[in-house]
Amino acid sequence: MKILLRLVSCAAGLAALSLTGALAQSPDSPLAFSFQLVTTFDYPGTGNQTRPQKINDLGDIAGLFVDTSAASFGFMRLNNGSFSHPIADPNATTNFTEGRGINNARLVCGDYLDSAGAFEGFFLSGHTYTNYVVPNSTTTIVLGVNNVGDFSGSNIPTSTGIQGAFLSIGGTVTEFAVTSATATLAYQLNATNTSCGYYIDASGVTHGYYRDPDGTIHSPIDPVGSTGTILFGNNDRNLIVGRYSDSAGATHAIVFLPPNRFLVYDFPGATFTSFNGINRANTITGRYTDPSTAIDHGIIVQLVRSAAGGVMLPLAPPSAPAKAAVPQQAVQVAPAY
Repeated sequence: MKILLRLVSCAAGLAALSLTGALAQSPDSPLAFSFQLVTTFDYPGTGNQTRPQKINDLGDIAGLFVDTSAASFGFMRLNNGSFSHPIADPNATTNFTEGRGINNARLVCGDYLDSAGAFEGFFLSGHTYTNYVVPNSTTTIVLGVNNVGDFSGSNIPTSTGIQGAFLSIGGTVTEFAVTSATATLAYQLNATNTSCGYYIDASGVTHGYYRDPDGTIHSPIDPVGSTGTILFGNNDRNLIVGRYSDSAGATHAIVFLPPNRFLVYDFPGATFTSFNGINRANTITGRYTDPSTAIDHGIIVQLVRSAAGGVMLPLAPPSAPAKAAVPQQAVQVAPAY
């Protein structure tokens, strides 16, 4: 925790981004984090949209790609840079399967669309698929898995029709929702069973949150200037990655440092950058969109301790909670990626 405490105590002055994508020094920060771009990558094939999701402690990545026919498949990128064959759940009746998470045993989790057009979860170990549905639910999306095989996601219970989040820990499923949210999604849980994700308020705006192992929910988590925040993944130190959009329409990758600071990263020349997963070594995967082609490309970025402190934003003050409009049972929110 020493690293985190030093960062939180740093001054929050803003500094300009360098052209290399590394973050410039905040003059009042004696020690901070900076970003180093490791590599970019694409799933093989012309015109594929490459959308990485999570990275394990070995450096293996799970994600999805969308080809030029708009078909979606999962993938695994091993730490040596090689790719798996496309991942397609055998029960998917359309060409729609998404890889969402991976643990150190290379257990991949994700979702697919069934014959009724509803999401169902899956796990892939080697060549074996296992499908998963939260009991008494019309929709199940498995979004993250930790190293002991506990997992998180989002489901719609038949009893309420309201999309909420769930955790499966030691085989016990716990369902929860952020107060006044119309949908809540849990994207990852770490070794301490701290989970994170985002929710949608009654105005349709997304906000980040994280949930302590005792069930305490910290929300909303938005940097100052955000018009919508999504959190995707946390590591065992509970450094949390995601993205936010601003009033100019740009989307910026972020690392949230609980309780109240964000580091911001933009891929050089891009107006859309997203961080989606972070591992124990603070290696991050995500994507950026090339503004000239509108093609998504995968990135690997290393968060390092450095005298070069980064652009840091404070937590936005919470607004007055709005009363949630209850969605109909048939409504389901497709998770962000």
